[in-house]
Amino acid sequence: MSSRRDFVKKSAILGAGITLAPQFTFAENFSPSKEKLNIALIGVGLRGTNHLQNILYRNDCIITAICDIDERRNTIALDLISKAGMAKPKVFGKDEYDYRNLLKLENVDAVIISTPWLWHTRMAVDSMKAGKYTGLEVSAANTMEECWDLVNTHEATGSHLMILENVCYRRDIMAVLNMVKQNLFGELLHFRCGYQHDLRFVKFNDGKTAYGKGVEFGDKGISESAWRTQHSLLRNADVYPTHGVGPIAVMSDINRGNRFVSISSMASKGVGLHNYIVKHGGIDHPNAKLKFKQGDIITSMIETANGETIIVTHDCNSPRPYSLGFRVQGSEGIWEVDGNRIYIEDKTSKPHQWDEATAWLEQYDHPLWKKYAETAEGSGHGGMDFFVLQAFVESAKKNIAPPLDAYDAAAWSAITPLSEVSIANGGEVQDFPDFTRGNWVKRKPYNWMKDAY
Repeated sequence: MSSRRDFVKKSAILGAGITLAPQFTFAENFSPSKEKLNIALIGVGLRGTNHLQNILYRNDCIITAICDIDERRNTIALDLISKAGMAKPKVFGKDEYDYRNLLKLENVDAVIISTPWLWHTRMAVDSMKAGKYTGLEVSAANTMEECWDLVNTHEATGSHLMILENVCYRRDIMAVLNMVKQNLFGELLHFRCGYQHDLRFVKFNDGKTAYGKGVEFGDKGISESAWRTQHSLLRNADVYPTHGVGPIAVMSDINRGNRFVSISSMASKGVGLHNYIVKHGGIDHPNAKLKFKQGDIITSMIETANGETIIVTHDCNSPRPYSLGFRVQGSEGIWEVDGNRIYIEDKTSKPHQWDEATAWLEQYDHPLWKKYAETAEGSGHGGMDFFVLQAFVESAKKNIAPPLDAYDAAAWSAITPLSEVSIANGGEVQDFPDFTRGNWVKRKPYNWMKDAY
């Protein structure tokens, strides 16, 4: 087991920004249930390959098909599958819609989608219509119409969708969730979260210059710079909200006795991407003439039906250390991830002074982490990739609703289009749709202390 010194370091490692290569010691002692799940992967880039590697460590999954329009990624995936001693899956990717042929296969029970954002909803909708249990990477949708598409398709087909938000399974987050469920913070009042991650080196890379020093994107870019940067060029919105808001939504029972009611968003000026291009490509580089629409710092305030407030920050275009900026605050105390600190009235060491949170996080370590910590080590992103895949696989094998469902995917992703409209109208308050159509009132909170696998 990890020492106290390593606990917080490992639990918070990098969040969900840069994929860490899993180690082959992962899952040595893991014995899931015996039923086999036939899984197909749509998208085997960096994130999809991470899912593939974690699936290959399990003895209850069979990769029956893969799909990517980049033949190089298919080759890498096939090599990993071969080395794992598994049979060669069917391969798709002759064009952008070849994934639909994959969905026709009878020997595919579940599908994991790890493609560029613009394809997420349409692929998930097609997958659910094909009767596949669908796992969708974040963010799940780009527009309000797409958010409704996910919900409507789930309800029309009965096929389940799980948004694969791995930060919900981060060790410190699950420990704090345990504290919330045990009422340590009292009545919940306020949260802060976000995605604060300098991604300039990801958004500009042509594959020719030293990694992290390129200034190309789009057709000249590689990996995420081929598609992600275009969103910053054209959209002034929080385009990536779920890493922060997902865990907070779980703690505050969103869509299960509570819901997002309204949002107001504002954006700072946007200079970070331009300055990066000038620094590494020169003032005369063609991309230095582009006007990026996205503000460097986007701040949204969300109100819930139960009276909590949530501040969500998007900060990916400026130089800064990584942080998801979590704060959980209630009538009896507060926890903040930055500074690794906690204060519980009448329980921490001294009045009006912070305690280091490490001992508290250990004391309230989530039962899942106590059970699977050694198994999860090396699975990626500090171990949380094991847990999100475990929840997906076990839910799919039983064909039951996942812990993070279509309503969550829609509500969390709706922050993007709503923030865009709010920013364009000077921070004007926008109402959240009720994606549950009123059922949030009677839907029971998911039992994360017992049923999250």
